[in-house]
Amino acid sequence: MAAWWARAGIPVLMVDIEARHVAACRSTGLQIEGPVDAFTQVIPSVTPEEFAAMSPRTYSQVVLAVKALATDAAVEAIEPHLAADGVVLSAQNGLNEVAIARRIGEARTLGCFVNFAADWLAPGRILFGSRGTLVLGELDGAVHGRTRRMHELLKVFEPNAELSTNIWGNLWGKLGYLSMVYATALNNDSMLANFENPDRRATFVALGREAVAVARAHGVTPVGFAGFEPSAFMPGASDADARESMAALCDYRHKSAKTHSGIWRDLSVRKRRTEVDSQIGLMARMGSEAGVATPMLHALTQLIHDIEEDRRTQSSETFQALASTCPPPTTSTAA
Repeated sequence: MAAWWARAGIPVLMVDIEARHVAACRSTGLQIEGPVDAFTQVIPSVTPEEFAAMSPRTYSQVVLAVKALATDAAVEAIEPHLAADGVVLSAQNGLNEVAIARRIGEARTLGCFVNFAADWLAPGRILFGSRGTLVLGELDGAVHGRTRRMHELLKVFEPNAELSTNIWGNLWGKLGYLSMVYATALNNDSMLANFENPDRRATFVALGREAVAVARAHGVTPVGFAGFEPSAFMPGASDADARESMAALCDYRHKSAKTHSGIWRDLSVRKRRTEVDSQIGLMARMGSEAGVATPMLHALTQLIHDIEEDRRTQSSETFQALASTCPPPTTSTAA
C-alpha cells in the first residue's frame, strides 16, 4: 500500500520493526514483484525506535498492518501521535478493530477487510500474488467525510476498493474463510491442493459451518468473497451448496501466484507464532459464550499450537488429527 501511495506522490511514512527492510525501502526502494505489477519505489521509512525519536507531530490517517499479536503495543505507540480528529484503519486479519477501539475509541477506529495475496520475501522485496477484495467501513455502519477520504486513498492501491455499511459482516466472512486457510497450514500442500482434495473436503466444510454458526449467534450475517459463500455453510444449506463454494474457492486459488498461506509461512519459513488465538481461538471462545459447539475450531487452535511448540510437524498426519474430530456426515437430499 505504501509503495502505491508513494508512487502516486501521496505523503506517507512507513514504520516497520525489521531494520533491514526499513533500510532497503528508504534507500534503494521497495521492490514489488509478481503478476499484478512490477516496480521499485523509495518510501520514507523508519523503525519504531527512530519514529519515537522524531520531532513530535500528529497524523490524521494511520493504517495499522501489524499481526494481531502486536496490535495493543502498536496502538499504544500510535495514540500520542494521532490527531484529535484522526483515525486508525485496521488493515489486518481478524477482529482487531475491537482491540483498537478499546484503546482509542470507536469514533477513531475504521474497519477494513483485506484479501489481496502478498508475501514478504526478503528485505525490500514483496511478492504481490494477486489482487483481491478490499473493503472499508465505519464500525457503526455510518458514512462520513473521513470515510470517503480514506476510501479514495485505498482506491489508489486497489481501484475496486469498496465502501461498506456492514464491515462486521465482511470481517466475519474473512474469519470463516480463515478457518479453512489455517487448516491448510497443518500440512505442506498448497492451499489449492488442500481445497481440491476430496478426502479433505468434509473437514473444510465442517470448519466453515462452525465459523458461520458463531457469527450468526452474535447477530452477524457474514459476507462472502473470493469463492467463500457463507450461505453455503448456514443451517439448511445442502452439501451441494458447500461443494459449489469449495469449487469456487479452488477457482480463485488457481488465479493467484501465492501458493501457501501466511500462516504456513509463519510456521514453516519464519518460525514464529501465528495469530491463531486472535482468530480461530477467538471464534471458539465466542462460540462457547453463545452456546455454540465448536470442536473443530478448538482442535484446530490446539494443533497450530502443537506445531508452534514442536510437538507436531506440518504433515498429512497432523491434518488427519483435525479430520478425526469432524462430526459424522448428515444425510442430505438437496441437489
